[in-house]
This record gives sequence, structure tokens and C-alpha cells, in this order.
Amino acid sequence: MKYNRLLCAGIAVSLLWISPCPTLSNAQDTSYASPAPTKGRAYYEERGDIVWEVPTHRKLIALTFDDGPDVSNTPAILDLLRKYDAKATFFVVGSRVEKLPHLVKREREEGHEIGNHTFLHSSFQHISRNKALSELDQGQASIVQATGAGTHLFRPPGGSYNDSLVKLAKEKGLKIILWSWHQDTLDWRKPGVNRIANKVLRNARNGDIVLMHDFVHHSTQTVEALKIILPELKKRGYSFVTVSELLSNREKPDGLIEVNK
Repeated sequence: MKYNRLLCAGIAVSLLWISPCPTLSNAQDTSYASPAPTKGRAYYEERGDIVWEVPTHRKLIALTFDDGPDVSNTPAILDLLRKYDAKATFFVVGSRVEKLPHLVKREREEGHEIGNHTFLHSSFQHISRNKALSELDQGQASIVQATGAGTHLFRPPGGSYNDSLVKLAKEKGLKIILWSWHQDTLDWRKPGVNRIANKVLRNARNGDIVLMHDFVHHSTQTVEALKIILPELKKRGYSFVTVSELLSNREKPDGLIEVNK
């Protein structure tokens, strides 16, 4: 009897989680995105709607840096990338680009790729369509102003996504780029230089997209970790490429549905 009561309680909680009661905002359709995707990773990945990593037999890795530019960390990272002949992708925040446009211009001039990471780094979990459009458009405008050209890559803050965001990104000609689940360094938490470096080195695989940050308040741990990561992976035979270059080396896996060309 006790088991049955516990089982029923568990089912009730599960049903509440799956089918939450509608709120006033939901009823009025003012909410644009939900905290969780409406479908699983496989659905979006096999259609090419969202990229987490790229299947390839080549020893290629894409380092990505979010939330910059930063007045000190970004130049230090660029210097290291140049030293090891590495290319990367920077997902920039428009409001920071407006303050430090010369750094984003330098990123592009040195062969790195720029991605849109919104204008204010607003959460897309609960956001109106107009606000989402504004975040994308202003982010894109800041990149154009700084470099003379826009981008076709977009990374939503926190990796939040759903059907509505996928549709909006397509409308704006943007490809949603996330990251390999085994390559989230969590460097924004300031876990320590060795933890960041070991996360990347122990999990390195062909086609990885590594998540790092060039803006972490009062921290140089990412920069110091790169001093360990770059020479070691290069020693192992890896090349560091932009996300777009990684995508160009994609090997079509069985079952891929070509619907997002």
C-alpha cells in the first residue's frame, strides 16, 4: 500500500512537470520561448537546425569564446591563437562590441570567425518575439558596424532553444551553434586553470566544439588554461579551426535528414 501511494505521488509530480498549468502570459501568447526545448537534440541535429559538434575523421577542433570582447582577455587570447597558428570563433555580445569594436575588427582581420551572441545577453527562456528580434538584429548591427560584415552564426545565451527560436534563426539566415556536451569548460565559474585545461584535454575528440569565454569578470583562468591546451592538442596532431571550417569538413552520418540547406 505504501508503495502504491508513493508510485501515485510520483506519477502526479511527473504529470505536473510535463503539463504545467497555463499562466496568464501563456494564454495571451506573450511568451516567446520556454525553459526547455520542445523536442530533443536528435530531432534538431539530424535536420541540421542546431549544431553541437561535427562528425569528421579529421583531427579538427573548434574553440569558441563567448560574451566578449574583453579589454584584457581578448587580446591575450588572440596573441596565443596567433602563436599556435590557431583559428577560433568568437560569439560576441553587441553591447560590448560597441565599446570595443577594434577588438572584434582584429578578430576578423586575423582570420577568426565572429558569431552573434545577442546584444544584451538576454535570456531567451521567457522573451517576447519582438525582444528576441531586437536582440538578434542589434547584435548583428554591432558586428557589421565593427567589421563591415555580418555573421551567419548565432549562439543563444545559456544554450536555450526551442521551435520558435529555430524558426526565427532561419528567418534571419542564422545557424544555431551550441557546443559538445563533453566540452563545456564551465570557465565562467572560475574552477581553476587545471580544471579548465583538463576538461578539454581529457575529452578531446575529432569535430569537437569547445565552449570557453573571453569575458569572465576578474579572471584570467581561461587565458592561462589555453597556454596548456593549445600546445598539447597541437602536439597530438589537432588543428584549430573556425566553426564554419569545421562544418565544411562534415562527414554525413547515416540517417541525416537534409532539410536545412
